Amino acid sequence: MGLGFIIGVFGVLFLFHAAYSTIQYRGLLKIMEEEFSGPPMNVVLELLLGFVFCVSAALTVPGNFLSIHPDSEENRIVSLPANLDFMIFNHRAKALPLEIDMKLKH
Repeated sequence: MGLGFIIGVFGVLFLFHAAYSTIQYRGLLKIMEEEFSGPPMNVVLELLLGFVFCVSAALTVPGNFLSIHPDSEENRIVSLPANLDFMIFNHRAKALPLEIDMKLKH
């Protein structure tokens, strides 16, 4: 567990706490019979902080990008035949009857 993973966990915890605080705030407003106009400013700041933590963790936890070498055997390009007119694919159409007799009933 690195520092990025721990930051991501704190970001998720901040997001869950902000959601819980908003639900609690709406319940308090219902008791006081006031209308909900939006979450308090501290909840909005907590949401933004949790979002920044989660994004930074998502960018740092997976690791570094690896370079792609075009001459490597693992990165070989699959070539298609030159004549694409006679390519045959297996698909679901072979389950359909060959002759379709559709007669309209009047």
